[in-house]
Amino acid sequence: MKKPNPAHIQKLSELFNISPFPSLLSMKLADIGVGYAVIEVDIEEKHKQLLGVVHGGMLATLIDTVAFWSVYYDIEDPEAWLTSVDLKLNYLAPAVSGKLFAKGLQIKVGKTLCYAEAEITNGDGELLTHGTATLMILKESNTMKKYCFPPKFL
Repeated sequence: MKKPNPAHIQKLSELFNISPFPSLLSMKLADIGVGYAVIEVDIEEKHKQLLGVVHGGMLATLIDTVAFWSVYYDIEDPEAWLTSVDLKLNYLAPAVSGKLFAKGLQIKVGKTLCYAEAEITNGDGELLTHGTATLMILKESNTMKKYCFPPKFL
């Protein structure tokens, strides 16, 4: 089995945590490896809708984002990137305060499409949201070239 390069993970985490959209929503890439990813969010007022619970769009964004990163390590072409083509989710319980933990698991990576599932829990481990995502591999997007990443694997 391939072993992820810690230097690649460090660079990836640093860039994720300062990139515009994840920063706007205060997402932090907490862990990533072959077939999985974990993103954490401390719930703030900006995440809530009028009734004081976390907005469904925030939860959908977390599912989409963590599913994306759960398949990242099995995309072998270093110049390829991913885009979501389908996102399905179920809201199972409201989130009001504390921390959100989004965990993504790769189900399948093909030549063109990838499939992943994800869940969001609160600090007590209560399942709040469950979802699945289909992602398309975009060949030669050159998205990551400008960042001079160390290799993905040792």
